[in-house]
Amino acid sequence: MTAFLISTLRVKDPQKMQDYAAKAGASMAAYGGKPILRGGLAKALLGEASPHNVGVISFPDMKSVDDWFASKAYQELSELRNQACDMTLIAYQSAE
Repeated sequence: MTAFLISTLRVKDPQKMQDYAAKAGASMAAYGGKPILRGGLAKALLGEASPHNVGVISFPDMKSVDDWFASKAYQELSELRNQACDMTLIAYQSAE
């Protein structure tokens, strides 16, 4: 079943964020990760929302998400990620 990785973040260093995004994207592709959405909060239609950026990536399945997250290629980006932004990563599995 398809899995989706949702990231919400606040950028701390735009230059480092660009570097992190390029490297993280390349690391995801090796596990079947495909970007679906990348952007900033436009507006809240219901309830409250804090301004942040969001990314949605599809993966073939939850195992691919887990394997990518645990991969050496991605784990080596942790320091750069922490310098670039404050991030939350959440994985969801499709009910299909």
